Amino acid sequence: MVEKHITSGRGSTYYWIEKCDSPFYLVFLPGLTANHHLFDRQIEGFSKQYGMIVWDAPAHGKSRPYKDFSYCNAAEELKDILDGEDIKHVVLVGQSAGGFVAQSFYKKYADMVEGIFTIGTCPYNPSYYSRSDLFWLRQTKWMFRLYPDRTLRNTMAKMCGSTQHARQNMLNMLTDYTKDELCRLMYIGFAGFIPEICEMHIKCPVWLLVGEHDKTGKVMAYNKACHEKEGYPLSIIKGAAHNANDDQPEQVNELLHAFLQAL
Repeated sequence: MVEKHITSGRGSTYYWIEKCDSPFYLVFLPGLTANHHLFDRQIEGFSKQYGMIVWDAPAHGKSRPYKDFSYCNAAEELKDILDGEDIKHVVLVGQSAGGFVAQSFYKKYADMVEGIFTIGTCPYNPSYYSRSDLFWLRQTKWMFRLYPDRTLRNTMAKMCGSTQHARQNMLNMLTDYTKDELCRLMYIGFAGFIPEICEMHIKCPVWLLVGEHDKTGKVMAYNKACHEKEGYPLSIIKGAAHNANDDQPEQVNELLHAFLQAL
């Protein structure tokens, strides 16, 4: 893949692109604190079949420094990337907070989105969240600061991965940040989600995935509730935690392939 970047008044956003003559591009959107390496095993699995883009989200990885992070601003950076590459139609593959970017993008540019495939993410609709849920999301900055640096990183890696490969990959991605950066990033990622949630029904095809061992907050409960309310298909990935696509790439790639074929 070819590395590129765009620059706005907020900072530079780096992305990697593989061009291909396909009806739509796959856009891989990593979750909070992760970078483009989260999707290495999907990039390998779908190489030469579809045009693909993966990025270091604003304020993540190489896309730092970046000011005024929000999911809305991230969606605007993505739109600028797609416009610059003359890409009109996409399937958004969002892991965790990457799914928030996907929903924020869909809110403004639904006509460009052929489908949304989420991995361990949560719905935008505020009806899923209790007052208690929102309260604890706002406490993340000081809560994470209570952990010693090494303990914080190891805890995050264990929550994200059930396999040694996925845990080590997460640890590798976390080396980009100081502890202060990590705590701030998780705060703006979690608390910053709150003012952006809104009533939204997604009309394009959606498929929800969650690792069977995903213990991140109430991700499992939110996805089951969304499956029941909206009727979106939900797949539970055996032997996987929060980064299910890195834990069990064969299962996830097979489901993504079926999703794309149905489109």
